[in-house]
Amino acid sequence: MAADTVGLALDERRPVTPTRPRNGFQDRFADFLDAVLDAMDLDVEYEILDGPDAGDYFEKPSLVVRFSGPDLHYLTNNKAEVLLALEQLTQEVLRMDADEHALICFDANDTRLLRQEELRLSALTVADRVRETKTPYRFSPMNSRERRLIHLALRDMTDLRSESSGTGPYRHVVVYPAGMPSLPEPPQPQTPPRRPHGPSGASERRGRREGDSRDRDRGRGARGPRGRGGRGDRRNRH
Repeated sequence: MAADTVGLALDERRPVTPTRPRNGFQDRFADFLDAVLDAMDLDVEYEILDGPDAGDYFEKPSLVVRFSGPDLHYLTNNKAEVLLALEQLTQEVLRMDADEHALICFDANDTRLLRQEELRLSALTVADRVRETKTPYRFSPMNSRERRLIHLALRDMTDLRSESSGTGPYRHVVVYPAGMPSLPEPPQPQTPPRRPHGPSGASERRGRREGDSRDRDRGRGARGPRGRGGRGDRRNRH
């Protein structure tokens, strides 16, 4: 069984202690984001917040990158899929250790802030349900970052325990009364979970994005280099 109990060892189950970013980290962060956003041709800006300015996130990240601008919807569509991918790409390119990933949070329109609060409240609701019914509860599949939030929300509840179970895109959290043995894993579906938008939706978005890009080019002319050797400095500095 691919199950792991909250509070033991690795990844989403272990609380991460907030730390200050290494010297020069924010500058390297900004250089990389400027280059990527220029390549994506998105009209967005961002600000990097740390310490008390980072906001009241349940995950308590040390550094929050908050995006804004007319093209923000391209980052937040489809459950913020592009925003999450950009966060992961940045972590990989900057060679952050896996234990450091939870210290960084990309957000736009408070999408991540609200999602973290939604998961926290869901965990508390499920905890009450499991206590009352004495029956395990399976959450829907979610990524490791969100599974970790469920575990963190339940970690101080001594009458309950939580496990991550399943593999790949079907990995999920199961909440049990304390002392109850783990359930067998459910049969894996024959097809992977469907995304909210199918191929037709993707084609429509591509066409709309290409049209938007042409409209922007007609309105402002060709884009030339923007400082720092062709990179645009999109960082919002207060």
